[in-house]
Amino acid sequence: MNLVRSLGSVGGLTLVSRVLALVRDTLQASYVGAGFASDAFFVAFRLPNMFRALFAEGAFNAAFIPLFNRKVAEGGGLSPGLRFAERTLAVLFPVLLVFTIVMIVAAWPVTWGLSGGFDNPTPDQFAFAVSLSRITFPYLMLISLASLLGGILNSMDRFWVNAAAPILLNVAMIAALWFFHGSGPEGAYVTARAQAISVTVGGALQLGWLMIACRQAGVSLKLRRPRLDDDVRQLMKLILPAAVGAGAVQVNLAISTALAGGLLDAGSISYIYYADRLNQLPLGLIGIGLGTILLPTVSRLLSSGKEAEAMETQNRGIELALFLTLPATAAFIFASEPIIRGLFQHGRFTAEDSLLCSWALSAFSLGLPSYVLVKVLTPGFYARADTKTPVRLAIYSVGINLVGNLILIPTLGRFGVGHVGPPLATAIASCVNTWMLYRTLRARGHFEADRQLKRRIPRLALAALIMGGLLFFLAPYADPWLTQSLIVRFLALAVLVGGGIAVYGLACFATGAFALDDLKTLIRRRARTAETKD
Repeated sequence: MNLVRSLGSVGGLTLVSRVLALVRDTLQASYVGAGFASDAFFVAFRLPNMFRALFAEGAFNAAFIPLFNRKVAEGGGLSPGLRFAERTLAVLFPVLLVFTIVMIVAAWPVTWGLSGGFDNPTPDQFAFAVSLSRITFPYLMLISLASLLGGILNSMDRFWVNAAAPILLNVAMIAALWFFHGSGPEGAYVTARAQAISVTVGGALQLGWLMIACRQAGVSLKLRRPRLDDDVRQLMKLILPAAVGAGAVQVNLAISTALAGGLLDAGSISYIYYADRLNQLPLGLIGIGLGTILLPTVSRLLSSGKEAEAMETQNRGIELALFLTLPATAAFIFASEPIIRGLFQHGRFTAEDSLLCSWALSAFSLGLPSYVLVKVLTPGFYARADTKTPVRLAIYSVGINLVGNLILIPTLGRFGVGHVGPPLATAIASCVNTWMLYRTLRARGHFEADRQLKRRIPRLALAALIMGGLLFFLAPYADPWLTQSLIVRFLALAVLVGGGIAVYGLACFATGAFALDDLKTLIRRRARTAETKD
């Protein structure tokens, strides 16, 4: 499998989804701003968003895909894998149904836990936040069922279908903001409620899309009577540790949100959310795309006894991840304020909001390479049916994040930037988690950085720093254009970012991170692929 071509397919669709999410967040900032109404929605959206990351992009795929592929390989066809999927669905559906009902009934304590009780809200404000949580909780079941169908399609190398599903969620949320936003003093609350409804509607659209795609692929699952056989028991044993292992970043963000809500002023959760959304753009495009491709690819190579090829695939995965992630890190550190201003400063989102949010973005971005590398390294464990080790290391990182929050929030709060504490603690915890994953794989002989990777990492870092320096120099010149009309703002950002990308590309060749021979090899590889298709 061509890793770059597969990532291009998945990454292209993920990019469309993330761009739509950026449009959604821009409208959200304009119509809701950064106050209690936005904080309440983001808390209500936190748990569904976490389930999406843990199941659709993490735990379920990590546990299900290797077992599904093993059934297909042992049975010599797709039918044994589909029978396993039907038995999984029979157990998963009632569990999810009961869990969703319990969460809706227990919305009050769940909302309190996710928000830290907020910062002295009125009874009506907290009741509003609880109502938003009840509206969004059905998404938990919908996205988990969708992840089962998406896992089957990924195992069949139909990556693009699953990658396109999140687009529907963003379309639903954009439509709610555009057509059903409120106005006046209560407008932010009306808009937040419309957004909550659109989350569940978007989940139903995602599930429907994957059901149609499965039927077209010849996959039709029947709902059977639940039965815990050995295969399903093994799957369940793998899911829980995989959820924590793959979702360490999400768990850390949930802790950060709760502490920010309980210890900081209204609006802090919103600053952290908007900063995280931008930080998630390269993570979604690169990290999730690579993780989606690497898991089935590495598991198939290992099942065939091709250890060397599996290690080569992971080396190139890390190289590709850093090549695409390091410039984004530099941009978010050196040009965070103009980026935030150009995207969000409009309507209810003020200049002060832009400044405070930009500091949170810079803090988050320090851990951006590690967020992506976690997605690249964990398939090395999951492909070997080891989900316990990542969960153990993830628990350590969650502890580091908690301690970091408790130290950094009051310390930075003395300087009026306490909201930077949670993003910074999250970045530190993710870096430690990445280092532990790498060290463990290396100690077991499951991964070794080859000569090419060792040579290119420092050169890529230098090229990214050169690009960051240019952006820092150019940012003041772009500033006057970033608060004008939507088209002017986006054009100014496009020029700023486009100039940075061009400089980064030149710097990669100047530093030797990439050479002309690499381009010739890529061109020859594409030519061979085209000939094969013909």
